[in-house]
Order: sequence, then C-alpha cells, then structure tokens
Amino acid sequence: MSCLMEFTIRSIGIIESPYDEGDDMPIQPGFSEAIGKVIVDKSYLKGLKHLDGFSHIIILYYFDRAKTVELEVAPYLDADPKGIFAIRYPNRPNKIGLSIVELLKIDQNVLTVKGIDVLNRTPLIDIKPFVPEFDTNKIKKTEIGWLSKKLRNQNGG
Repeated sequence: MSCLMEFTIRSIGIIESPYDEGDDMPIQPGFSEAIGKVIVDKSYLKGLKHLDGFSHIIILYYFDRAKTVELEVAPYLDADPKGIFAIRYPNRPNKIGLSIVELLKIDQNVLTVKGIDVLNRTPLIDIKPFVPEFDTNKIKKTEIGWLSKKLRNQNGG
C-alpha cells in the first residue's frame, strides 16, 4: 500500500522582502537582519488576534520559483552531495520552506518582521507563534549530522 497522498494547499498571503534574486538572499534567517512584510489576506484577519504578544513567529511558505526536484544536492557548506532531507534547499518534493523570524509590528493584516530570508512575493502558507517551551524546551542535546564538522571548521573550532 502506498503512503503517498495528494492534497491542495492555498496561500493565505504573500511575503515581501528586499530580495528579488536568490544570489542576494541570506541562506537562513539566522544570517539575516533584513526587514520584511508578511501580508496576510484580509479574509484571515481574525486569525491574527493575540499574535501581537509574541516576539517571534514561524512562517511556512512555498518555494514558488523552485522549478525542479533534486533528491541530492551539494549544499552551501559542502561540495559533497547530500540527500534533500538532510539539507535546507528549495528544490524539494513539496517546496515548503520554514523560517523563524522576529515579529516587530502588526498593522491590520501586515506583519513587519526581522530576519527574512525569502524571495520577494513568496506565497505564505501559514503562521505559527514560536514558543520556546513548546518548540525547544525538551531538546537538551542535539546532533547536527554532517554540519557539525562544517560549522566547527567555519567558526575556527
């Protein structure tokens, strides 16, 4: 029996950023100080109620300009190809991206955020509040696979 399903996801808005080309964009939100706008369609305005008390949000989006699917890719920090599920790369089977950004301000349906790392006009799929007690509290020790050696070398360790 196959575990594959097909379903439809509709965007709930758009993300505006200063990046029109991938070459200009930071590789992750942790490397970005850029300000962006998460513009939620006004039909979802009630869904933003009480979000203003959170310092950070998780945004899920669709890599709409990724045209191919690549199951092995040489990532930014390594020349050796890795499996797509062991890296963060847009040419994925479902082209879904995730970033944790700082929420600076909400004005109606427009969220101003810091740390944006997506192309301008990227379709927004969802927003979730970042809650350290839910998202990281139980994680006491982590392993980061092939990246541990690369990041240690990059940081002089």
